[in-house]
Amino acid sequence: MSRKRLIIGIVAASLLAIGTTACSIGGDDEATKTVTVSETTSSGTSSGKTVKIIASVPPTDHGWLGAISKDAQAAADQHDDVDFELLQAADADSQAQQIEQAIAEKPDVLVVLPQDGAALTPVAQKAERAGIPVVNIDRLFTAPDAATATVLGDNYQIGVLAANYIADELKCKGNVVEIQGLAGISVTTDRTKGFTDTLKKKCPDGGVKIVASQPGDFNPDKGLTVMENILQAQSDIDAVYTHDDDMAQGVVQAIRNANRDDEMFLTGVGGSEDAMKQIEEGGLYRATFLYNPNMAGTAVNMARLIGLGEGFSELVPPEVPRQLVVPAAVVTKDNVKEYEKYAFN
Repeated sequence: MSRKRLIIGIVAASLLAIGTTACSIGGDDEATKTVTVSETTSSGTSSGKTVKIIASVPPTDHGWLGAISKDAQAAADQHDDVDFELLQAADADSQAQQIEQAIAEKPDVLVVLPQDGAALTPVAQKAERAGIPVVNIDRLFTAPDAATATVLGDNYQIGVLAANYIADELKCKGNVVEIQGLAGISVTTDRTKGFTDTLKKKCPDGGVKIVASQPGDFNPDKGLTVMENILQAQSDIDAVYTHDDDMAQGVVQAIRNANRDDEMFLTGVGGSEDAMKQIEEGGLYRATFLYNPNMAGTAVNMARLIGLGEGFSELVPPEVPRQLVVPAAVVTKDNVKEYEKYAFN
């Protein structure tokens, strides 16, 4: 069997219950492939060897990150041969210290969803140099040798979908506000670039204008404050593209407090229960764009395979991209019932 076929087989085996239709691997290289995903999972599997996996993530007390932690734990619980520990870090500095301590424990694999991919790259590289493979989730490290494998949502596609939706709703004519996530991280950069690139292609005459673009840090309170300031500065707004459903609740509050909800519509990202309900009700909140948080479960399954010596670390040389990309979906009033089962609170 060729290396390429081995890679694809391993990836397909690790994709359990993603909840989306397909995933893509890498870019234009020998590992590029689309794999159809099942929603069924295996349970109680054991290899006879115990694989120690430590996962480090931002706080998971609510929202998409809360779903991330639950799905990671659920995936680990399905394997009798996995010893799993989930750590939460309040900021990038404490997460780096956390990973330093994890390295000292010598786990078989680390799974990391970084607060900030750039800030966490050095400590991830340290883990790799220590012989501990790292599986990177969602927010990319900035060096290829910082991770053995990567599982991420297609955040550029999120921006593409948002631009297409908003441009179609506005018929390529109107003023748009963008409330971004955390400044500087790959998720935010990609969601913005996908949005601006697509608006230029979709409405080449410049009929859709981005009149304000500011980070809201994925935080509802910050979203509220930022949107309040924008509403005071901008008298004509037709649509608001927010990078996160939780943050969008603050934006919604600001718009309603200003009695301007009949003037504009809003889109979010993530698939929260609140967003789904508001989309179903109709009105201000028109759409959200999501990829399933069970990508964390996929990362744990992949980490297990790597820990067993069956994964990317032994089959793919370091210079080859090893990325699993979860595609995004558009949720509107027309199809919200289909996606409610993926909603998180």
